[in-house]
This record gives sequence, C-alpha cells and structure tokens, in this order.
Amino acid sequence: MLKSTLTPIFSTFPAKPRYRKLLCRAISGNFNPIQTVRQNAAPNIFTTPQLPPTSVYIHLPFCRKRCHYCDFPVVALGSNSPTQTNDNEDDPRILNYIQLLCREINASRVSFESHSPLETVFFGGGTPSLVPPRLVSSILDLLKGKFGVTSDAEISMEMDPGTFDVKKMEEFMELGVNRVSLGVQAFQEQLLKACGRAHGVDEVNEAIEIMKSCGVENWSLDLISSLPNQTPQMWEESLKLTIEAQPNHVSVYDLQVEQGTKFGTLYTPGEFPLPTDVQSADFYRTASRMLSGAGYNHYEISSYCQDGFECKHNFTYWKNKPFYGFGLGSASYVRGMRFSRPKKMGGYINFVRSLENDKVDYTGNTNINVGDLASDIVMLSLRTAAGLNLKSFLCAFGYSVVASLCEAYKPFIESGHVLCLNEQRRVVNADEFNASLNEDGIGRGLAYIRLSDPDGFLLSNELISIAFGVIAP
Repeated sequence: MLKSTLTPIFSTFPAKPRYRKLLCRAISGNFNPIQTVRQNAAPNIFTTPQLPPTSVYIHLPFCRKRCHYCDFPVVALGSNSPTQTNDNEDDPRILNYIQLLCREINASRVSFESHSPLETVFFGGGTPSLVPPRLVSSILDLLKGKFGVTSDAEISMEMDPGTFDVKKMEEFMELGVNRVSLGVQAFQEQLLKACGRAHGVDEVNEAIEIMKSCGVENWSLDLISSLPNQTPQMWEESLKLTIEAQPNHVSVYDLQVEQGTKFGTLYTPGEFPLPTDVQSADFYRTASRMLSGAGYNHYEISSYCQDGFECKHNFTYWKNKPFYGFGLGSASYVRGMRFSRPKKMGGYINFVRSLENDKVDYTGNTNINVGDLASDIVMLSLRTAAGLNLKSFLCAFGYSVVASLCEAYKPFIESGHVLCLNEQRRVVNADEFNASLNEDGIGRGLAYIRLSDPDGFLLSNELISIAFGVIAP
C-alpha cells in the first residue's frame, strides 16, 4: 500500500516523521518504575555499538493547537500563545517542562570512558519555535556542559509559520541554531484549514521572508500530499511556490490517517475526500519530477536537497548510528539498545523521578538478534539514494543472506524497481547482475542495491517486506 510507502522510520524523530510510521523496534511508552531495555538490545555491526552517540534529539511538545492528522505527544497551548520575544513572563507549562527535561538530561548516565562532542542537535516537536529562546539556551548550555558540542555542529529547529518574528529568529540564530525546518505543509488556505493548521498562507509567506531577511543559510520547507480534497493542481502549485521560495531542502510527506486523531474519526483511507492510492502515487511522482527538475537531489524517500544540504542529523538514523533522545515520547539508541520515553506527561514525570533515583535500567546484554539487526539495516539503507552496501552487508552477515536477497529481488531488477550498481556506482544490467551473483562478484560487480526513483521508492514497503522474509523467515 502506498500509504505506508513514504513513512519516515522512527515516529519520534525529527525528519517531520509525524505523518507516517513504518517499523520501529523501540519499546512503547508504557512506564514501569524499573524499566529495562535488555530485551530490545541490538548492536550495530556497521557502527560499533560501544561508540558514544554524537547526535541528540530534544522533544519540545508545544503547539498552538493539535493538527487533525497529528498523533504525536504534544501540548496544545492555545492560539494566543506568544510568538514574539518581548513577553517577560514564561508560560508555566513551558517553563515546568523545560525544567523537567533538563532534570532528565542531568540524571542520564553517560557510561563511556571518552565521549565525542555532539555533531548534531535537533529540536523537534510539537513546535519548538514556541519556546522562548532563553529557555532553549538553557538546554543548549546543559548539552554543552554534559556532552560538548562541536563548533560546526548542525543545530536544527522545527518552526511553524506564525510562531516567530525576525527578532525571535535572530535570537535563535545567536544561540547557534543554524538549520530550520519550516512546517508549511500547503500553500492553499482551504487545505491549511482542513487539516487544522494554526497558520494561514499569509503567515507562510511572512515566514519565508523572515528566513531570507535573517540570512538563514540552511532551511527546509515541509509539505504534505494526499490531504482531503487536495487536487493535482493544488499540489503542483505548492511545489511551484516551494521551488520559487528556494529553500535548501524540501521534505515531502504523504498523509497517514491515524487512529485517535480527528482525521481518523472523519475519514477512511482511500475513500473520498482523500485521494486514492493511485492519485497519491501520482502526487509522489509529481514531486520527484518537479523538485528533481529544479535541481534538488532526491537523496531519501521523503527528502530533497540542493548539493551539500542533506540533513546531517537524519543521516544518523538512516545509517543506524547511535543517538540520544530526551523529552516526552523521545527515543534513544545507545549501546545497541533502543529505548522510548513515555508519551503521556504523567508517565514522563514519573520516568524522570525514577531516573533520578537510579531505577531505570540502561544496561545491555549480549543477546543479539542478528535477523532483526540485518532487517533494520536493509530497511534504513533502502530508504536512501545511496542504497545498501552489499560488501559491508556480506562481511557482517555472510554470503548466503546476500545471495538470497539478490535472488529475491531478481524480478524487480528486471522490472527496474530495484537497481544494482558496481563499485563505480554504474547501474548493472540484468545479464551483468546474473553473471556477478557469486561470492567473488558481490562487492565488486555488485557493490550496491538501491530502489529506483520514483517507482522503486513507491514500492519500498513491499520490497522491504520481501527482504524481511529472506532475512528472518
């Protein structure tokens, strides 16, 4: 089904993964005073699990209102929440949460003999731009003191139109925020209202002007396709206006109707007024055609960028590297273990208290599920234009697994949905593929496999499921 094809992998991470979920082996947010993650241990063979993380995700859950499609852990402040910086009095809901978040960071154990400084920091949400810069500064200062932050670190923040002005943007930049993810979603007033966004088109245009007037050198614009009553003409207009705005990066997400959301109550996927799967696929193809034609590299299923503007933080996830997560509902991947915090505020408060009392177990073990690990690596790699490195995969998991995976993909190689590449990243045709399908050929004649753009990406769920069946039948 297309509706799962464009899903960012981790539901609590900041590639705007709020519209889709594919597969995540993180523990659910149900809190237990003695919470162990041992049963979920999975060391990363491509990046040694003992290496300390160099990336951190900070969840700031505040929004003016909950959007109709959103099932993320958020706190709705109301439409009158402050957007400027001349408010001397902090909202107690924000202040109390920031204090709680800082307590969690302080209480988190860093059990590494040496620790590399952080290379990426991502403030996601929610709408982090609703948080006063002085409170964001307190978080950054704490991270610098506990972990260190490199002088050239990518520090990203999700921001929504209508939640910041020039002064506030400049203050964020003075703190070191050097990458912005702007949640535009659509350029049509009726679509913004239909999905419950708190901003309108005028605020979108104002936010884009602020990006330019403040000289933000690295910013992304986010769009959603397959919205209720969205037409191909509307989608093309949104893409055209996006290209004219000249962001360095564009993220394109296909709407997922989640249970428990307002859309989940109002609509059934595939039925009017939602687009059909065929129409959604056409939206995806249109985005690929228009953005690629405008010079954007389609470097990940949902992500496009100008040369050199890939999101460094998200590559942490796609390369299965370790990372810290702090805040309501956030997830970490440390020492080969995935661990999620509670999604409800009461549970999160109890979690922080237990963490401070040393009642949360971060200890891993050596029980490795190799099949799960291999599946994770295939799933993450095939989301990207770089694809799966067959030589590394063979070294980690053996020839038989790689050969079985290649055999399973033969029909899709012939149809063009899966591409095989040699060491020079030249596409290998079907005859060359068959001739190289041996232990000597894999790694040289067959160095990478990737999904074609756009049709292979559109089949990503099915192709990844086939891989799962081969790796862990």
